[in-house]
Parts: sequence; structure tokens; C-alpha cells
Amino acid sequence: MTALTLISKPDCHLCDVAREIVDTVVADLPEGQVEVRELSIADDAELYSTWWEKIPVVLIDGDLHAHWRLSADRLRAALAEKDRA
Repeated sequence: MTALTLISKPDCHLCDVAREIVDTVVADLPEGQVEVRELSIADDAELYSTWWEKIPVVLIDGDLHAHWRLSADRLRAALAEKDRA
């Protein structure tokens, strides 16, 4: 199973857009292929210090996939690549 982490914060328009993209892309995949979790920099000082100027941030299996703007096509391709690996 691939782990996708969305790092965001409250009242963040780009975070809302990224969340919608993640939801749409994951919904098109077989159930159970991707585990999605969302973390907020507002709840974690370490996340804040690391990512505050780059949110939203998307990690795939702990590796940086994207920050600021998320592309559905690029995310789809990255998740397909993980599935083949």
C-alpha cells in the first residue's frame, strides 16, 4: 500500500485545491491501494518549522512529491509508478 500524506493548514485555499485533487485521483484507484492522511502544520511544531512556507505539501511514502501546486496528472503518474514497483 502506498502512503500519501497531505500537509496543510486551516484556511488555506491551495490546501483545499490539493485536497480535492488527492480525493479525485485516489477515488479513481482500486480501494486500498493508497492510504491518505492529512496533517496540519497548525497541530505540529516540527511540521510547521519544516514546511510552513511550502504548504500544501504532498509526500508519497515519505518522499516529497509536490508543494504549493499539485498536478492531478503528475500525482496519477507517480501513484501508478509506485503500484508497478
